[in-house]
Amino acid sequence: MRQRSLIAITAALSAGALTLTACGSRDSGGDKGSDSGGTVVTIGVDAPLTGDLSALGLGIKNSVDLAAKTANKQKYVDGVTFKIEALDDQAQPSSGQQNATKLVADKTVLGVVGPLNSSVAESMQKVFDDAKLVEVSPANTNPALTQGTDWATAKKRVYKSYFRTATTDAIQGPFAAQYLVNDAKKKKVFVIDDKKTYGAGLAGTFTAEFKKLGGKVVGTEHINPDSKDFSAIATTVKNSGADVVYYGGEYPQAGPLSKQIKAAGAKIPVVGGDGIYSADFIKLAGSTAAGDLATSVGAPVEELASAKEFVANYKNGGYKEAYEAYGGYSYDSAWAIIEAVKKAVDDNGGKLPDDARAKVTEAMQNVSFDGVTGKVSFDEFGDATNKQLTVYAVENGAWKAVKSGTYTG
Repeated sequence: MRQRSLIAITAALSAGALTLTACGSRDSGGDKGSDSGGTVVTIGVDAPLTGDLSALGLGIKNSVDLAAKTANKQKYVDGVTFKIEALDDQAQPSSGQQNATKLVADKTVLGVVGPLNSSVAESMQKVFDDAKLVEVSPANTNPALTQGTDWATAKKRVYKSYFRTATTDAIQGPFAAQYLVNDAKKKKVFVIDDKKTYGAGLAGTFTAEFKKLGGKVVGTEHINPDSKDFSAIATTVKNSGADVVYYGGEYPQAGPLSKQIKAAGAKIPVVGGDGIYSADFIKLAGSTAAGDLATSVGAPVEELASAKEFVANYKNGGYKEAYEAYGGYSYDSAWAIIEAVKKAVDDNGGKLPDDARAKVTEAMQNVSFDGVTGKVSFDEFGDATNKQLTVYAVENGAWKAVKSGTYTG
């Protein structure tokens, strides 16, 4: 799961919110908008819009909104006006499942972007798949979501309606291990995770690669993600002799954990995945976060020529929150849905087919375009074909990219 640069913007949204009036629904998905003169297609968004992870969730929502507005401005799909319906899952699987059911019930919804958390995705996949409603996550990284629970030995696609633009922890964990052993010259790691789907899975793939490269795991612990007191674990880390800590989890816990490990006297870096790659981690960890590391999917958005227009349009859009780690991937996820809708419309003589959801899901498998994050396309499992990752370090109170590349297994 996963800040590029924080953009502090207070101007009101100037891109002109569309007022859409629906009159009469179609089983095909999409309403005839009497005011718009065309068909309204809704892109659902599921993400944590409140709570500890809301910084990431709001970045996802805003980026999808920007994609919909851009498609409308360009009249990208003839006769179709896009709008979004954003629902808050509060990073809870039960809420995600309820949101999935609600989105399925809205016949205008032809695709969903989200969720952020892999554990939430597990609760949503079957609901969407049963309805043939395509789902594209910009942030889920657990390999089992696309390749089945036995992904390490026998990959098998379970849900044909599930896709993602983020690469997986089968790559992200080992990529971090390679950096720590080969570049940072770390030999002894203490591994901690939050016992959740994302965190435990990421810690597992990291640990296997770290050992394979000759590193030693000097201790392991699991934390309660509802806690903020990690003093006991911090003392254990100090006494372990570790020269680095790897944490599988997210920034609300990783920040205080890093701070308390340093306070206990272990002046060693805390390293995590895209779940800690947020400016909020640095705020929570404080001044001693300098030197802490995170991996995140793709290359730094600000350094990609393909992302310049996105960054400028996001800024000009007046969004109050930063696009964060998944902004570019969320825009690309939404645009993939837009491309699939366009294909379904073009193949049906310029109008939505009666089985629009099924046709959009079918079209998604072959979607391919140059997106914000680079080339966007999907393999036979629905995984992103873009496998690039970046290591970031905390320097002078901000994340700085230190190495980009791909995992070489």
